[in-house]
Amino acid sequence: MTLSESSPVRIDTSKPHPARMYDWFLGGKDNYPVDEEMARQLLTLDARGRDMARVNRAFMHRATRWVGAAGVHQYLDIGTGIPTEPNLHQIAQQVTPYARIVYCDNDPIVLAHAEALLRSTPEGATSYIQADARDPEAILEQASTILDFGRPVALSLLALLHFLDDEEGAYELVRKLIEPLAPGSYLVLSQVTGDFDPEGAARAQAMYQERGLTLRLRGRAEFARFFEGLELVEPGVSLTAEWHPELGEPVPVGGDAPIPGYAAVARKP
Repeated sequence: MTLSESSPVRIDTSKPHPARMYDWFLGGKDNYPVDEEMARQLLTLDARGRDMARVNRAFMHRATRWVGAAGVHQYLDIGTGIPTEPNLHQIAQQVTPYARIVYCDNDPIVLAHAEALLRSTPEGATSYIQADARDPEAILEQASTILDFGRPVALSLLALLHFLDDEEGAYELVRKLIEPLAPGSYLVLSQVTGDFDPEGAARAQAMYQERGLTLRLRGRAEFARFFEGLELVEPGVSLTAEWHPELGEPVPVGGDAPIPGYAAVARKP
């Protein structure tokens, strides 16, 4: 469903939603008490929850700059989340004013804020798709009305795949999304990991499960599987904070322990 076809927004506030919790961690106002309650409980497991969100957001900025400088000017961002400036299209169009961006999310609250995602440069274009990441065919069909799949596209799924279990076809989903893209396209991923605190990770997963939510924390090798058949950009799979830090402002974080997330960018040959 495109923005022009949208129906009245119905937001379920009976249980927390990952996009709204992410908004709370980033200091946003588009969340509800149920989201804040769970976010605060997650902070009891790792007090750096806000740092994790900020580090992931900063990676999006850096990766977008890198891909734009590599000559890719089309973007498909799935799991967009609630707009937080600067958003992906703003970074992309700073690099290339005529860049074209398609955002996709299934959270009605993102739809309610979609107008903020559609403020493109005159030369470029932005659009928003209301669709579920588990339906790649629908996403690709709608995105193809804005993007030219005969030319390279940067496909990003940032802080999204840890909400999809292997049994839901997470790896197959990424393969289906990459398959129709032109050679020279890029895959941009980030994901939380439990590698550095397995006990805390297990407690977080149980907390999500109790609320009917999925949290699938993958190790480094499991995360790397998403890039099979692609050419990883240096430095390959790395801690999210350590992927080309020179491309953005440093993100101050508390403590010396690594922020538990992996990120990578890979090219389709």
